[in-house]
Amino acid sequence: MRSSIIFLWVIFLLTRFTSCKEKEKQAKEKFFPVLSFLQSQVASIDTSLYSIRKVIYIDSLRTDTVYIHRENFRKEAQDFLTIPDISSGKYEDRYNEEKIFDETLNRVLITYTPVNPEKEIIQRQEVLIKPDPSGDDKVTNIIINSLQNSKDSLVEKKLMWKVDESFQVTTNKQLPGQPENTSTVKVVWNESD
Repeated sequence: MRSSIIFLWVIFLLTRFTSCKEKEKQAKEKFFPVLSFLQSQVASIDTSLYSIRKVIYIDSLRTDTVYIHRENFRKEAQDFLTIPDISSGKYEDRYNEEKIFDETLNRVLITYTPVNPEKEIIQRQEVLIKPDPSGDDKVTNIIINSLQNSKDSLVEKKLMWKVDESFQVTTNKQLPGQPENTSTVKVVWNESD
């Protein structure tokens, strides 16, 4: 009789401990799903009638502008669509999240930085949200800094997505024995300026 009471007590404690851990895990807020958000932006543009133009910055003095077909937009946005999805569960312990309100910008900034930067491609990810008293907050910008280091090159990309308007990719590439090469491409479909 005594052993069955102890057994039931142990089962109770294990169940209680497991349910507390499960509640704690559920209570932890998920990261903002940047990749899903960008995929929905691209899907929206896939079905739009926007005139899409691509501006290539050759140096500080020259630019080249070309119009691209809507069917090619997804290809142009590949740098955004191939980023690691740090909102998935496997990344939750690998990144830190910080939320602040910037009064100057009137934006909420959600910033993700890696716990071990040398092990991650995404070095910084920021989501800027314009708060609205009516509860209709709007994501305005997504900024991603990535770094890929291999034995023969170092590629740093600065990605900026201006929601419903444009995106820009600045790439710095360093190859052994060569000067750093920087290129900037901006794709615009609905720019307000």
